[in-house]
Amino acid sequence: MQSSTIRRWSAVHTWTSLICTVFLLMLAITGLPLIFHHELEHLLGEAPELREMPADTPRLDLEQVVLAAERHRPDEVVQYLGWEADEPNGVVAIMAATAGTEPNSSHTFMLDARTGEAVEMPAANGGIMMFFLRMHVDMFAGLPGKLLLAFMGVLFVVAIVSGVVLYAPFMRRLDFAEVRHDRSRRTRWLDLHNLIGIVTLTWALVVGVTGVITATADLLIAAWRNESLAAMVEPYRDAPPLQQRAQASDLLEIARRATPGMVPDFIAFPGTRFSSEHHYAVFMVGDSHVTSHLWTPVLIDAQTLEVTAVGTRPWYMDALSLSSPLHFGDYGGRPMQILWAVLDLLTIFVLISGLYLWWVRRRSVSTARAVTA
Repeated sequence: MQSSTIRRWSAVHTWTSLICTVFLLMLAITGLPLIFHHELEHLLGEAPELREMPADTPRLDLEQVVLAAERHRPDEVVQYLGWEADEPNGVVAIMAATAGTEPNSSHTFMLDARTGEAVEMPAANGGIMMFFLRMHVDMFAGLPGKLLLAFMGVLFVVAIVSGVVLYAPFMRRLDFAEVRHDRSRRTRWLDLHNLIGIVTLTWALVVGVTGVITATADLLIAAWRNESLAAMVEPYRDAPPLQQRAQASDLLEIARRATPGMVPDFIAFPGTRFSSEHHYAVFMVGDSHVTSHLWTPVLIDAQTLEVTAVGTRPWYMDALSLSSPLHFGDYGGRPMQILWAVLDLLTIFVLISGLYLWWVRRRSVSTARAVTA
């Protein structure tokens, strides 16, 4: 590679790294506790705990669960009901002043599916874990914050690619993974920076790309609403406003019949951004590690309870569904969480060492200029 080409790639690597480093450090630091968010929520006492009851205790009808939620927060409406694998006897309820209230203004809690008892979920509504999540997702700035972090993620990917391009000619003079301990401190830091950077290369690319996709979630959901969902509810475009919804009792059974072999993940009630003004939307998933994150929406008329559409998944919604759990290491249990945490810590070292190397080089250039002036 010609020296002029190396200089250009070096400039790209330097400036893309410098611009995004502060943001990447924030994301790496806030992302570390989020890898273990389930464990930390239990440790901090912010995870919901249901009462111990006999295993054969019958469950409430789904409409009874809805009524229990409405009794708990009588001035609000149910937006979503969802299920978590960690608590099979619980139903997560999300409620707000109106069906269309934006997510950060909603309230999340859990209902005991056997008794209808409401159990608060502090981590979903505030506290230290929510602080880490909001900082990591949008820096408390909503969509502008998400888009800024998406741009920083793109710069991070460019910095990784340019670093790999520079690493190849650099390593021709050295053995792989060699750290020159007999050289200056800057040289040792440079060797460690390059070594750890190349070791974490694949993980950093995965986390960077999935982070960009996740940060654009609002735009992807809007595209899904404007394309796929709009096509599915087109027959209802001129329908009169929904006056009264049918009971939710049979929604899960109706959705299961429409999607054999799948299980429910969550229900979006009429008027929310995942449904229409005239439909329940039951989002079904598969039962494997991968398919458990891939949604298939079943639209059910909120008055007649007839299935009006079973949605197909556009590629960008599949990408979004798979990106978030991969970004936080939710696919492989505890071993994957530990691996993600170690790689996160190594990435923090790469970012800090990169800043150190830039500062030392900048100071050396300034000193040389002062001497020759």
